[in-house]
Amino acid sequence: MPTGVISDKGSITVIGAGSWGTALAILLARNGVSTRLWGHDKKQIQQLQKARINKEYLPGAAFPPQLQPVTKLTAALDDAENILIAVPSSAFREVLQSLLNDGRHFRICWATKGFSNPDGRLLHELVSEIFPAVPATAVLSGPTFAAEVAAGLPAAITVASEDDAFSEILCQQLHNDRFRVYTAHDIIGVSIGGAAKNIYAIAAGIADGLGFGANTRAALITRALSELMRLGTAAGGKQETFMGLTGLGDLILTCTDNQSRNRRFGLSLARGQSTTAALKDIHQVVEGREAARHILDFARRFGIEMPIAEEIHAVLFANKPPGEAVQTLLSRERRMESP
Repeated sequence: MPTGVISDKGSITVIGAGSWGTALAILLARNGVSTRLWGHDKKQIQQLQKARINKEYLPGAAFPPQLQPVTKLTAALDDAENILIAVPSSAFREVLQSLLNDGRHFRICWATKGFSNPDGRLLHELVSEIFPAVPATAVLSGPTFAAEVAAGLPAAITVASEDDAFSEILCQQLHNDRFRVYTAHDIIGVSIGGAAKNIYAIAAGIADGLGFGANTRAALITRALSELMRLGTAAGGKQETFMGLTGLGDLILTCTDNQSRNRRFGLSLARGQSTTAALKDIHQVVEGREAARHILDFARRFGIEMPIAEEIHAVLFANKPPGEAVQTLLSRERRMESP
């Protein structure tokens, strides 16, 4: 477990009491940050207040004293300067609107990975639209599973922001001897990496579920990275971002470990389960499915071809059999690896 922190590191409000929001709140509180945790389900928050543990999502991680679940959003936002949003992308717009309706100004960071609904934009674009005068923004992303962060296992993550002072605040609050925090300015690249990697995790799950082996998995991850970099750099991201924690690192993690709900979703589809049945079994949001709904339209804005993403879209939304999607990819015309 990380060593305790005696000095006060300020305060923060975490919005989203699922596995990732809870894990981040626990990390912050262990680091000496006064942390409020709010979620939309009042009964769930009341259970967290009573049990001092999130039995549904993180049953092995007790709440530190400096973590306080709060049932009312107004109370969670009282005197708050820094907000960390960790909700599914489908709820991101609603959360921002709730913050706007509160009428106060916050520095906003988000750990949500995906595209905005229903228009498929990157999340920072939505933040800029709803909060044109926001003091500072940041995105938190990287190869992290909530359960391992809550358990205090070593991990590393990136905070991307154009405001160096806000980055420094977040680094001071999040960083400890088991959780390394790196900084970046490339919000676009970090955002695209976090959104797209879940689509490729579904593809990796399908490939493994069909029994295609380690060679196929390695080839898939490599070609997915190439696809991701083409889109990301065309959209304004930096190439080096996609070779770092929020690109290659997150892609490897989510494609290769069954803690990834997106990978498990792909495994279920390969076994012949319907999309509805697979989602029901996982019982949590599968962000890759929503990302696949939007990414092709996003890619068309920049004239980028994304064959893997196209086939996953066809499997999810056009009832294309997973095996047939794989065959389509294998039968593509030969070409140079790096044109």
